[in-house]
Amino acid sequence: MGNKHNLKGLKERLDGKEIIVAPGIYDALSGLFVQQAGFETVYLSGASLAYTRYGRPDIGLIGMREVADAVTAIRERIDVDMIVDGDTGYGNALNVIRTVKEFERAGASAIQLEDQSLPKRCGHLTGKSLVSSSEMVGKLKAAVDTRRSEETLIIARTDAIAVEGFQSALDRAEEYSEAGADVLFIEAPENRDQMIKMNSQFKNRAPLLANMVEGGKTPVSGADDLASLGYSIVIFPGGTVRAISFVMQEYMANLKETGSTANWKNRMFDFTEFNSLIGTPEMLALGEQYADQRDSNID
Repeated sequence: MGNKHNLKGLKERLDGKEIIVAPGIYDALSGLFVQQAGFETVYLSGASLAYTRYGRPDIGLIGMREVADAVTAIRERIDVDMIVDGDTGYGNALNVIRTVKEFERAGASAIQLEDQSLPKRCGHLTGKSLVSSSEMVGKLKAAVDTRRSEETLIIARTDAIAVEGFQSALDRAEEYSEAGADVLFIEAPENRDQMIKMNSQFKNRAPLLANMVEGGKTPVSGADDLASLGYSIVIFPGGTVRAISFVMQEYMANLKETGSTANWKNRMFDFTEFNSLIGTPEMLALGEQYADQRDSNID
């Protein structure tokens, strides 16, 4: 069920030539399906936690403890590397210290922190506000100083494009890199030209992360194209929830109309298939190894 990491960790793969593709997840089941699909990295999205746990938008409703508990549950089930959305660190530098300790202990491979002020909101929503770059630098230094292992990466996200403009976002990213961030996440570029410029500026100096949000402010592109621009990581944080929501809405509409699941027989797993996917037979067999042996020991 796995709480061991890949033999080749995220930091080592980041030094390679291939772009890292990280689908978004929100719980252990979604993480399991991503791992079964063959991906080596998942992205635990704070937005997706808000969507699925509370049916609410990404406007700072999720707290540190909720995310840490989600990381713990997911890490118990899957082995792949996990990038964890830590929002603003849930407060000041002292809160960041606690966040990094909790997330790393729970099994995060990378922890993402952003420079929005509280309460934060989705990077592709309007109305964002930022803390000063100096405050964010302090928070990043606290994160770097707190992590127990250098294998645990610190990702610095800036939301400055929408608030202060593109040049300010580049300037902030430079400061965050100097503060010790391992990866830079310049959120919500508005066009391809900005994507090209940021990769040109940080080429061979700092890995960049691209965020693909279907219907968001950034042109959506594939991993190969983003790699050609120079990105090292691409995340698809909310795509999983949006795909599942689309299918669930169709399923519910058909069930309401027909009163039956018959039309979905070939579009869903049956009971046995699903139990096979989640490893029920293996768990039952494992339990049998520890079953009451008293009867078998009677002479």
